Amino acid sequence: MRHKWVKGLAVLTIAGLIATGCSSKSNEPNGAGNTPAKGDPTKLVISTWGFSADFFNKEVYAPFEKEHNVKIVVEDGNNADRLNKVKTGGSSVDLIYLSDYYAQQGIEAGLFEKIDRSRIPNLNDIYDVAKAPLGEDYGPAYTIGQLGIAYNSKEVGKELTSWKDLWSPELAGKITLPNITSTSGPMILDAASIAAGNATFNEDQAMAKLKELNPSVVKYYSKTSEFVNMYSQGEIVAGPIMEMYVKDLKEAVPDTKFLAPKEGGYAIMNTVNIVKGSKNKELAEDFINWHLSKEIQEKSAKAKIDSPVNTTLNLTAEEAEGITYGAETINKLHMLDMKNVNANLKNWIDRFSREVTQ
Repeated sequence: MRHKWVKGLAVLTIAGLIATGCSSKSNEPNGAGNTPAKGDPTKLVISTWGFSADFFNKEVYAPFEKEHNVKIVVEDGNNADRLNKVKTGGSSVDLIYLSDYYAQQGIEAGLFEKIDRSRIPNLNDIYDVAKAPLGEDYGPAYTIGQLGIAYNSKEVGKELTSWKDLWSPELAGKITLPNITSTSGPMILDAASIAAGNATFNEDQAMAKLKELNPSVVKYYSKTSEFVNMYSQGEIVAGPIMEMYVKDLKEAVPDTKFLAPKEGGYAIMNTVNIVKGSKNKELAEDFINWHLSKEIQEKSAKAKIDSPVNTTLNLTAEEAEGITYGAETINKLHMLDMKNVNANLKNWIDRFSREVTQ
């Protein structure tokens, strides 16, 4: 890749599935066919966002509970609130789902257990970039989303192909951008550096390029719902957004198109980690393995819940529509160095406030 934030992406070779939660091998991802444990179920506390709860309860949690004699308890909320709850000791969480940006903060704060990769054989079947996005000691990404550009092709009046197109006269006064404090904010800073013509990240030129774009921005959004509302009401005609939300935009505006810029979109990875001090570490590792299995990944993908990381899936074009799918797509994505982001974000937020939005 052309600049220092970007890591090379490759696809792992496919290995056979091995059962979880037992000492003997099996061809089934969750160890089906083994005798479940007897007695009262073990409680496994999972911290997650809470979206698509009906799907997860039925397709992900219930089968695992039955197989492993487990009672899953869900604590939901946004990234920041849930991570802070773990930091302050106000939670008995075993497993926590976080975006890679927040997961890196948890690692730096010493909040997570080191995982035993030998207990998670389905790691062999996922994209290399998803296997250890924040280091070998910590949890994988169970889904990879793509940040690109959604736009109303009828209103824009031309095909968009590049991050540079955000600066087009046709979009003047009609776009939204992620707030610099959001998960995708630093990605737009990187994209601005690319639009300024840099092969490696140039902070000064990125800020200057965003300042140039500022008059065209109706609002810097912090929640995807803000983008969807502005777009549906015609206040904006384009902006960077995750591919998985384009289906919501198309429902409101059928002429919506999603662009994976020719310079590459950005990988947004959601990770799963085991909280330090968990009394159910092995059970938590079993659950991670279950979530990475072909069975669960395929169900999630076909339901348009999460983009899959398991490479053994074969989806039709219709099934893959609206999700980030396939080695060709994944290999083109930029991935920010989250250590670098965390080290510089405070300065970027300050400069953005002083130099871009003033």
